[in-house]
Amino acid sequence: MDRTTATTQVTEVVLPGRVEPSGLQVRNRELAAPAAGQAVLRMDATGVSFAEQQMRRGKYFDQPPFPFVPGYDVVGTVTATGPGVDPTLVGRRFAAVTKIGSWASHQLLDVADLVPVPDGVDAADAETVVVNGITAWQMLHRTARVRPGATIVVLGANGGVGTTLVQLARHAGITVIGTASPRHHAAVRELGATPVDYRDPDVYRRIRELAPDGVDAVFDHVGGPGITESWRLLRRGGTLVSYGTAATKDEEGDSRLPVLKLFARLLVWHVLPNGRSARFYNFWAGLRRRDAFRARLREDLTSVFRLLADGVLTAKVAARFPLSDAGSALALAESRTVAGKVVIVPDA
Repeated sequence: MDRTTATTQVTEVVLPGRVEPSGLQVRNRELAAPAAGQAVLRMDATGVSFAEQQMRRGKYFDQPPFPFVPGYDVVGTVTATGPGVDPTLVGRRFAAVTKIGSWASHQLLDVADLVPVPDGVDAADAETVVVNGITAWQMLHRTARVRPGATIVVLGANGGVGTTLVQLARHAGITVIGTASPRHHAAVRELGATPVDYRDPDVYRRIRELAPDGVDAVFDHVGGPGITESWRLLRRGGTLVSYGTAATKDEEGDSRLPVLKLFARLLVWHVLPNGRSARFYNFWAGLRRRDAFRARLREDLTSVFRLLADGVLTAKVAARFPLSDAGSALALAESRTVAGKVVIVPDA
């Protein structure tokens, strides 16, 4: 078979516009043959992140115009390679962060964006720590640079990023206070964190009781008015890492406005001469220097995969859905009733 001209039949899920999860569409088309530097990756597992939930509402900060295929990351097997690409990659498993396009049975990807998945690691397990693992690792070790012996607060400690962040922090010798609803407290304790009910009106007072001298870092994906309380939890030398605006996910209007307001507030706090810092974590920061961005992503995801393969990290798969039922996967993720990540796998 001439790998430069062969095509592949692909099934993909399309987000046609601002629709309910049930409004996702499934279509079949022909995937072009891989070009130079590309490979065809057959999807073994992808998943639902907060990004797709916002994209459905048309509220993700820089999403493409409708219609498009969602899917922020993927774990899969190479089935074909383009000219100039090592043919021995065929049959090997890799992960990639794609931002869009991964809710598909196959896709074309640049080989430079592929990160090897360790042998023996289940595809769905690996999927739970791709974008979530990179995000958690970089926030903890690159953005906040939290040291062993420190105390941190993780908002949403039962979520996809939260569960990984808690485990990475505990492995690094860091004490963790995690917010979650009471039904998830046992799971949060099992991860090694002290749970606090995020719906308790006195949640921040409760955190202060647990850490009366303040904390070294707060990881906040919620934003909104509560971001001020997160800032107030910090001790001198502490860092607030904001990485989302979940509190405003249902607000109408320009999706960029809540983010821009958050940026402005964090900037003001960051320059205050009080020994504390405030930063917004942007997964795609540094993308203009693409080679350096890829190298950093590969290094960090490889570290996370190693911890997963060694049993230091435990994958938290909330549920598995076939690709053609991606709407149900999205609905379950949005229900906020499960711990871990909702994973999409190939149709039977």
